[in-house]
Amino acid sequence: MRSDPADYQLVAPDTLRAVVTLLAKEPGAWLPIAGGTDVMVQYAAGKLPARKLVSIWNLPELRRIEAMPDEIQVGAGCTYTDLRQHMIVEREFPLLASAAGWTGGIANQNRGTLGGNIVNASPAADSLPSLLAYGADLILASIRGERRVPYRSFHTDYKKTILASDELVRAVCLPRKFAGYFPYTRKVGARNAQAISKVCIAALGKAAHGVFEDVRIALGSVAPTPLRLAETEKVVNGKALDPSLLELAKETAAEEIKPIDDIRSTAKYRATVAANLVGEFLTKLDASDRGA
Repeated sequence: MRSDPADYQLVAPDTLRAVVTLLAKEPGAWLPIAGGTDVMVQYAAGKLPARKLVSIWNLPELRRIEAMPDEIQVGAGCTYTDLRQHMIVEREFPLLASAAGWTGGIANQNRGTLGGNIVNASPAADSLPSLLAYGADLILASIRGERRVPYRSFHTDYKKTILASDELVRAVCLPRKFAGYFPYTRKVGARNAQAISKVCIAALGKAAHGVFEDVRIALGSVAPTPLRLAETEKVVNGKALDPSLLELAKETAAEEIKPIDDIRSTAKYRATVAANLVGEFLTKLDASDRGA
């Protein structure tokens, strides 16, 4: 049953400073809302617990993509359309650009934000494995100042994060060091867009003279949080591909993940698909080194 709009309070400060000041005055009472693509679904279903909403849509501090020599900083309020259309993101971070094109339809891409996807903390979110693969950092802002944390440590459990009640994500930092890496990304779902992933992968790496270097593999929809496959990476880095290594990598990947049965798929299916995607990535990475 839809709630009465009169039950809710919505404010729209015009600066980030004003927003974090409000969050500090009543920690946990205010829910930041940007594009609203997740929040409004909860509202329409009568399942939105928050009654005080603070709009951060179009705050200038959150809508910038800043390019620096060593990294780019993507404002948390940047939309998927912003990401798809940004030249540096498209050229240097193709995994993220591809995920932005998969996230819902055009209307959702025009409203949905990267920061919202991160804080919503769904393990099935399309953009999050790419952030893990690129080794992103997050800048978290509050009235107390800013702190920079590895994105890898942000999610602690299903729908749980390290974000304090008076903080919000200001920016995502991506290191500009992946020139020459082979990128690979796939989404397995009922459709390529406007459908929640059954499994999604974002991976990249290098191969020189047949030997894998700095392989990075991340998966979504296979664990309570988006997952970087650290053990699988250890298995393959510094080694040349052969049938036994390929099978070991697939077995290790299947053991690292913790899929579940749900209405979209089964744990067995997810484990099989995830292992096969890892195998396909390694095979294509090896082929790219051989000029195939």
